[in-house]
Amino acid sequence: MQWNRLRNAVQWALAVLVIFVFVRSAWASPKERVLHSFDCATDGCGSYAALTLDAKGNLYGTTLDSVFKMTHGQSGWTLKVLHLFNVLSEGESLNANVAFDPAGNLYSTAQNGGTYDFGTVFELIPGSAGWTLNVLHSFNLYGGDGGDPFAGVVLDKAGNLYGTTQDETAYELTPSSGGAWAETIIDDFKGKGDGSQPEAGLVWDAVGNLYGTTRFGGLITQGCSGGCGTIFELSPTSGGGWKERVLHRFNWVPGSHEGQAPYAGLVFDGSGDLYGTTAGGGSDNTCGGGCGTVFKLTPLARGRWKETILHNFNSGKNGNAPFAGLVLDKAGNLYGTTQRGGIGSSCQGGCGVVFKLAHAPKGKWVYSVVHRFTGPDGAVPNAGLIFDKPGKHLYGTTTFGGTNGVGTVFEITP
Repeated sequence: MQWNRLRNAVQWALAVLVIFVFVRSAWASPKERVLHSFDCATDGCGSYAALTLDAKGNLYGTTLDSVFKMTHGQSGWTLKVLHLFNVLSEGESLNANVAFDPAGNLYSTAQNGGTYDFGTVFELIPGSAGWTLNVLHSFNLYGGDGGDPFAGVVLDKAGNLYGTTQDETAYELTPSSGGAWAETIIDDFKGKGDGSQPEAGLVWDAVGNLYGTTRFGGLITQGCSGGCGTIFELSPTSGGGWKERVLHRFNWVPGSHEGQAPYAGLVFDGSGDLYGTTAGGGSDNTCGGGCGTVFKLTPLARGRWKETILHNFNSGKNGNAPFAGLVLDKAGNLYGTTQRGGIGSSCQGGCGVVFKLAHAPKGKWVYSVVHRFTGPDGAVPNAGLIFDKPGKHLYGTTTFGGTNGVGTVFEITP
């Protein structure tokens, strides 16, 4: 009798211990879930763009040839294609996220196609019969307004659109009478001094200035024959124009901690500091051109800015080559993705990771890997992440991997 009671007590204690360990591991381990695997035949191939959240918690995004919406219901997430781009005049090669206006219309860009085959800015208008596409502008490189817009657009309070083209311009589109839109070039990048190839989108500060990055240009060094890239500010002038100012020129040589090739856009924290990534540079040169960095720009007196490198990426399981920007949680921690590194036998050099940079004492930051992609759950996340409104879940896309090998939409609970 006494032995039976002792055995039962031991079994009960072990059961409680197993439950505790299981629950503790569930609390401690981030969970990744594939919400959708793309299929070229029905909903588009591969996504290079971050997602956009509407007021109801629905997700919107783009593949190379479609704009889609994902709705959450009792049975999970359902993807619906809002528009499939199958006509060259509409645009092709969609690489950018979408932006909403207050009326619920969507805006974005196509890198190619349009009247001159240098890309378009388009609008999608919701209606009872579906969504209607309007091409607002067709870029004409030879006409002086740039071309190949890789990034999306941002809106001001008046409904004007702002964006960049890889072929050296920042532009504004203003609605005019009859449904037409007028384009104004607000900056023409020159190359060495102020940078070249602004591949990323723009971000507003609290007083109406725009900030962005250029992939090349700036300082030409031993490690950057075409320039290491820049960070710039565009400020409206009293005469109705815009004035450009370079805030930082990246200065990487092999082995230094500085970054190079900032593909992605920037994000502000509540104190007015800017954060971003470089796809190359950093202290580890085993990736070829450097494995990348995360940086911070802090405003100082007299318009100066101070750069601080928060993390140098390394080749291996912890990820490298961050092509996307960052997102902050409510505590000020940073989350992002890397295109390479991690694990996954189906991806040469690894399938990429989701990472976190957390605040630590004395201004330090602690890097950790939140998730390593393996291929079936996605591969090569080119885009950044977004949080849901409560801040409990992260959402993102991959360009490859998944059931059909052409990308996924995923959710991570950090």
